[in-house]
Amino acid sequence: MADAILKRCWKCLASLEKSAYTRSETCIGCGHAVRVCKNCLFYDPRAYNACREPQSERVVDKEKATFCDYFKPGQLQKVDKVASMRQDARKAAEALFK
Repeated sequence: MADAILKRCWKCLASLEKSAYTRSETCIGCGHAVRVCKNCLFYDPRAYNACREPQSERVVDKEKATFCDYFKPGQLQKVDKVASMRQDARKAAEALFK
């Protein structure tokens, strides 16, 4: 599972260190906040409130610094992998029925 977790800026994809996730910390690459929903392991735009942590409070702006107690750094590659698999399946189906 360790390979599936990225520690990168949500905005510019610059690598982030583990200690760089305080609420006031910003990315050295683009200057945006790093402790945001979009940099959280639980962030999933397809989930209710775009969060897979059921106990978290609702955060309206997913790109602003958050006080969330459930924040865990990282993004799942699996979300991108599933989207890629769906695109491949759709292309295969379209090619089949042309």
